[in-house]
Amino acid sequence: MAAVSFADACGLLERALAGRARGDILAGVSASNDFTQALRRLRAAMRAHAWKTGADRIELADIVGKYDRRTRQDGFHVLHDWDGKADHVNDDIIPIDVLDYVIARRGADPLDAAALAILLDYYFLHLLALFALRIWDEGDADANLDRLAALLVMLQGPDGSGQRFVDDAETLILIATSHFEIVERGYATLLARVRTLNDAHRVRIALAHTVSMGSHLRFGFEATYGRDTVVMRDDNVADYPWLCFALMTVMQEYARLDAAGADEDDQAPIVEGILNGLSADARAFVGEPPSSLSGSEADRGAFRALFLQHREPLAAAFQRYKPAPDHYSPLSFFFNFSHNVLKGTVVDALLRGRAWPLSFDDMLTTLSRADGEPTLKTELAVTLMGYARANPDTIRGRPMPVIVYDPSTGRDAFAVTMRKIRE
Repeated sequence: MAAVSFADACGLLERALAGRARGDILAGVSASNDFTQALRRLRAAMRAHAWKTGADRIELADIVGKYDRRTRQDGFHVLHDWDGKADHVNDDIIPIDVLDYVIARRGADPLDAAALAILLDYYFLHLLALFALRIWDEGDADANLDRLAALLVMLQGPDGSGQRFVDDAETLILIATSHFEIVERGYATLLARVRTLNDAHRVRIALAHTVSMGSHLRFGFEATYGRDTVVMRDDNVADYPWLCFALMTVMQEYARLDAAGADEDDQAPIVEGILNGLSADARAFVGEPPSSLSGSEADRGAFRALFLQHREPLAAAFQRYKPAPDHYSPLSFFFNFSHNVLKGTVVDALLRGRAWPLSFDDMLTTLSRADGEPTLKTELAVTLMGYARANPDTIRGRPMPVIVYDPSTGRDAFAVTMRKIRE
């Protein structure tokens, strides 16, 4: 059998995402009108990576298996989660783990077409995330990423469940690599690959990483490392170079926009991204570098020079994002891994049988598309924290939630960041 090209693999996904295909899949698994039976049929199709859409059958097992093996060789488990209690990678893919949870919690309920549709879309989201790490395998990586962006639009379009997962294909790369990895050997290679992408793609990847890694490392500072910055730096030798690259790239974009005379609204996502990235450990990037940045001096030096050049207008612009008790702030939102935030959002949507109109990216910005969105963000953040409190991890010998929304801690993080950038 001839090898399937990346373009052909995307074509297979497009067949599954286009038009009535997912509707036909769901009609087939729901034939008995029994929710548990429908979930089990969906699970069987997920395990086989084979989908029947009317008279058509879409076989994805070969390409998924090939891409999963390559990605594991690179050091990433995109489709499978780590079981921290058993200390091993789970046998089933993440969408099946979530599906089994729905069977346990809601299997006796009447058939829920909305929940089935969200689960199916969640499965295809993971395939897109897997594909996002294979864009460098053949052909033009930028064109391949654009192809995935088009597929993501289809996934989250009118023919799907209505659940928004991420805003762009660049965030797929973040979600794909935000799992616990027992050996962190893939991040440096991936960073080198990302540097080969065009400016627009690099900026979007960098922006997703500044805001998410700010929240991730703030969680580590508060929970994992007991507010010990030195321990946090020493334990995150993979994260610091990535955050440094992200800050440098976003800072260069800010300087470009400033030189072009961009207004405050155009600069807003970039300004907020710089603030959120620095909130993790501003001194590491503006002051003396830690050993975890020993190989990133070019990136750090470029960031620092531009930041100091623009420090005063940036410091003034940062005030717009100071956390307030009555308004949602991502500085108040911190968590262990980005994919857990997305998974928690999906799980809650499945339990209530209704999609959230918020993406993962939405939770990492104060900027909103609609008037009621800040209230929804706070509601979702508090909901996710409630799940995390009910199912805590053991960290430093104590039960701790791995997703937290705390405006008081957010205000402290802002104050500390503002102080450090002026030292």
